[in-house]
Amino acid sequence: MEKQKIKVKVCLAGEPMVGKTSLIRRYVLDDYDDRYIATLGAKVTKKELTSTDPKRGEFSVTLILWDIWGNKNVRELLKDAYYHGAHGIIAVCDVTRPETLQELDGWAEAITSVAGDIPVCLLANKNDVSERPLKEAEIRKYSGDRGWPAFLTSAKTGDHVEEAFGEVVHRILSDEGGHS
Repeated sequence: MEKQKIKVKVCLAGEPMVGKTSLIRRYVLDDYDDRYIATLGAKVTKKELTSTDPKRGEFSVTLILWDIWGNKNVRELLKDAYYHGAHGIIAVCDVTRPETLQELDGWAEAITSVAGDIPVCLLANKNDVSERPLKEAEIRKYSGDRGWPAFLTSAKTGDHVEEAFGEVVHRILSDEGGHS
């Protein structure tokens, strides 16, 4: 019997230069490049996973990661095209720029206005740097107030990246009604 296949679309959202592209690169390729290249529009990356649960047994998951340009005008203008069919959100902020945390509500609202009430995970990225004006307590309070799990990540070192992406996939599959 062929194992069940599930496709899952996850949108990475957040301000420019928070590390969305670098997090995807670390997760999918286990690689890091410190050159900044702006994402224009959206870049789509796939990763194949295998999972198991008591109801389905073993099944395969095609994780489709949408890296969305961190431009607020685009967020509103193209939201129907980019966010339609999303199953989850990875909301990314930069611990060196506290204002990027506050902007995540706008990103999450834009996506959920199109995709509905879907799981959100917060990734506080660049946790490898010594100067971190955005403190862990502030991140935990913000995410706790919204019911979002939070991860202190580093695309550079790989800290908590696999765990964070795994958590959003787990929440989607636990929450799912019938992804195909």
